[in-house]
Amino acid sequence: MAEWQIVSRGGREHTGRRDQLGEGACWSARDGAFYWVDILAPALNRLTLADGAVTRWAMPEPLGWVVRRRDGGLIGGFQSGVAEIGIEPVSIVPIVDPEPDLPGNRMNDGKADAQGRIWFGTMDMAEQADTGAFYRFDPDRSWHRMDDGYRVPNGPAFSIDGRFLYQSDTARRTIYRFALHDDGSIADRQPFIRFAEEDGHPDGMTIDAAGGLWVAHWGGSRISRFAPDGLLDRAIALPARQITNMAFAGDRLDRLFVTSAATGLPESEMDGALFEVDPGTTGMPTYEFPG
Repeated sequence: MAEWQIVSRGGREHTGRRDQLGEGACWSARDGAFYWVDILAPALNRLTLADGAVTRWAMPEPLGWVVRRRDGGLIGGFQSGVAEIGIEPVSIVPIVDPEPDLPGNRMNDGKADAQGRIWFGTMDMAEQADTGAFYRFDPDRSWHRMDDGYRVPNGPAFSIDGRFLYQSDTARRTIYRFALHDDGSIADRQPFIRFAEEDGHPDGMTIDAAGGLWVAHWGGSRISRFAPDGLLDRAIALPARQITNMAFAGDRLDRLFVTSAATGLPESEMDGALFEVDPGTTGMPTYEFPG
């Protein structure tokens, strides 16, 4: 394939419809499908790799991320909290709301680590206040506030050896690196990569099998791969302005699907589309929630 190709501009019943805010990239080997969300529609999308079919389900409120659940279906991060999501038929079973005192906040991005713990961030819907926080949701369904003071949290990603966790504050153009301990505690938050104004803002992230950190550029029209030491290794330009997230997919984890957003932009062919990029490498397995 070429360096990139467009995969979808909307679901089967929404031909030509762009994602307002594509996010939450998640590969499910069990389903042979790539899932992603449109936070602001709000909607859940699924691309079935076997036949290329895209299905879109309307959601009752903003949905920031999804993670595979071992017992079937997904775990999702809604504005009102964490919930189980059943597929075909769609069902939603609330689990916990970590911020009942902040109705103006919503969830923005999340991912499971190798132990099945889900890490996710919250943010002010208006993107004006630093009311966002960073949480850990454990397999026993307990939740823990790990860090706070975020404007627009994004990521996370985890180093291959499990020693480090990467999390960004998009508004501050900074990707942070934490020391990650076996018990799920984090420490020593340090700026790891800072974006210049011309780079846009760091958004969603993922790790490849060689330890490279792939980062989406919101406002930068590209994705980049950074070596484990934080140095830029490769950049792939894309014809959309607001690139949001990505995940490796396929039987060999050698297909990279990239989401984007159209919110705040004039009508275009590419903004808000789903892309497939030739990464020239393979990814790490997508971890699931065992609880």
